[in-house]
Amino acid sequence: MPFVYQIAPHANVATSGTANTEVDHLRTATGASRAAALTGCYVLGKGAGLTAISGIVIRLRRFATASTVGTAITPSPKDPTAPASTITAATAPTAGTTATQQIAFGCGAAGPGGWVARDRDSEIVLVAGGGANGNLDLFSASGTVSLNFEYSTEHIE
Repeated sequence: MPFVYQIAPHANVATSGTANTEVDHLRTATGASRAAALTGCYVLGKGAGLTAISGIVIRLRRFATASTVGTAITPSPKDPTAPASTITAATAPTAGTTATQQIAFGCGAAGPGGWVARDRDSEIVLVAGGGANGNLDLFSASGTVSLNFEYSTEHIE
């Protein structure tokens, strides 16, 4: 049975201050010892008193050359007796190069949304060792500027 981990920054993030411009919010990369698979990503628009219906698109991408830097965040196990995750994660990274989009989904500016793999074949697999197939970044964009939202991800190892 795999171990399940969550990455949840517990903080407001926002889409770009320029319409239809992407922001890279999260970088993940596998360690040398174990592969991982993203099984879900949950988003929640936090707009209040909006006068227009707006949406937030979330894009998950791999990079041939992985993203770098950012502020480290530690994945937390769902089972407190599980070993530490081998995934390294960072918020506000510098995007890598040569992107391959894995999936796009979204939420309303004031409502929930997200993505969950419908079965094991739908998971986004991150091979051990990082590199071109062992990394994944979470981006946001919107036609409306500076929309606040929160996100969390779940992965298995």
